[in-house]
Amino acid sequence: MLSYVVMKTTWIGFENIREAVVRQAQSACGMEGIMSYKIVVDSCCELPEKYKKDPHFEIVPLGLEVGDYRIMDDEHFNQKEFLKKVADCPECPKSACPSPERYMKAYDCEAEHIYAVTLSSELSGSYNSAVLGKNLYEEEYGEKDIYVFNSRSASVGETLIGLKIAECEKKGLSFKEVIDTVEAYIEEQHTYFLLETLDILKKNGRLKGLKAVVATALNIKPVMGSTPDGNIQQLANTRGMKKGLVRMVEQIVADLKNPEEKILAISHCNCRERAETVKNMLLEKAGFKDIIIVDTAGISSMYAADGGVIVVV
Repeated sequence: MLSYVVMKTTWIGFENIREAVVRQAQSACGMEGIMSYKIVVDSCCELPEKYKKDPHFEIVPLGLEVGDYRIMDDEHFNQKEFLKKVADCPECPKSACPSPERYMKAYDCEAEHIYAVTLSSELSGSYNSAVLGKNLYEEEYGEKDIYVFNSRSASVGETLIGLKIAECEKKGLSFKEVIDTVEAYIEEQHTYFLLETLDILKKNGRLKGLKAVVATALNIKPVMGSTPDGNIQQLANTRGMKKGLVRMVEQIVADLKNPEEKILAISHCNCRERAETVKNMLLEKAGFKDIIIVDTAGISSMYAADGGVIVVV
């Protein structure tokens, strides 16, 4: 009898320890309740502060290089310091996408459903790295519910996709239902931007022949946007930023459908007042479900440059 009691007590102790370990692992991977999920985003995704603290999200950083200055685009990124380095350096800044192994590490957790959201595959190697990371993970550990979304956008375009995934998971949708719903959402998403200069985009091969140098010399500010496959296109030409913002808003309103069902997301590079101006102009034309305004992180700061504004809806 005593032996039975000792064995039972030992087993109960073991079970308590096991459950504590499982709970700790679940917490580390952002698992809560029965259904668990994790959203892995590259660092071009600008998350509002409350989501940076949400354990369901993990940011995988890209690398930044300005001459001999090399940093990771992570929580230590200092925009003011970075923009000064870019302004002072004669060389064009560059970026480096995360390795497949870094994505594989992000996938290695107990979450049941894992989603990755990356920069447009037309603009960065981040998407391919995320897919290769999935393949490496499954070669090592076996099949798992991992899906990589090609945002066909950047910046707050990725942000909205991440929030859409979380919304679907909270509704209790199946893994396939989440994928189908979010892919349909990406199809309807539009990205717009207006920058002080397009030089960095052009020098890094992101404009595919658009005349950025001429535009800068003539103070012409092209209103830019995304194509359905995630490339960059020129939507209009304006002279000066003020007229450019007006023209961008006109284009957004012309493309807008069912705004009351959508979140308006605006990111800006060191120009909050300009972002607020865009928001107010849009609110005069339409009402939105919610509005997000964030400052650009490292990758978007590099390409948008000081004074750039990005809008996604």
